Amino acid sequence: MQVRQRVVEEREAGAGTASPLSGLLPGGEIRPGTAVSAGADLPLLLALAALATAGTAAWAAVDVPELGALAAAQAGLDLATGLVVSDPGPRVAQVLGALLESVPVVLVGSAVRIPDRAVRRLRALMRRSGSVLLAQGGWPGAEVQLSVTSAGWEGVSRGHGLLRGRRVTVTAGGRGAAARPRQTELWLPGPDGLVGVVERPAEEALVDERRAGLRVVG
Repeated sequence: MQVRQRVVEEREAGAGTASPLSGLLPGGEIRPGTAVSAGADLPLLLALAALATAGTAAWAAVDVPELGALAAAQAGLDLATGLVVSDPGPRVAQVLGALLESVPVVLVGSAVRIPDRAVRRLRALMRRSGSVLLAQGGWPGAEVQLSVTSAGWEGVSRGHGLLRGRRVTVTAGGRGAAARPRQTELWLPGPDGLVGVVERPAEEALVDERRAGLRVVG
């Protein structure tokens, strides 16, 4: 069975899993054969990886030095099916090509630099195989570009208490269907260690709606 057919079938089998990130993605999912950039935020990258591997399991990480086993497992990645390439060396494009042909989801660190010709070859390879590339930082031609624009930990007050979760604002843009700007507030991670939607009080949401309806006149 070809890699692309296997990837599509496995993702369809796990398609029932909803994610708080879905509202930031075209069609609510990471499309097979595409690249997504996660900015410099490692928790966001891991949350995207957990979403992309739902139903496929296998994943690989190339030159992501901040990636630890505990963080990956807490984000929902299966360590038994992961492959980590710490130092791809000067042939990083060839390493990525080999992985994208055989692994459904590949994470790429922010220090990885690929020539434009190699990027085009990798893009064509991803379209054929149905694999997904998730980049920490930017990636040329990424269909979806996400970034954490604000972040803060909650749960500690006046120097004491327990950290409850990290509240972030994530913005999204990109090309084609992803061109319309989007924004949402998330727990990343939340009290359970996973990504979650920030539930705001009804009064706060009403104030925001009223502000959105205001316009400058004169």
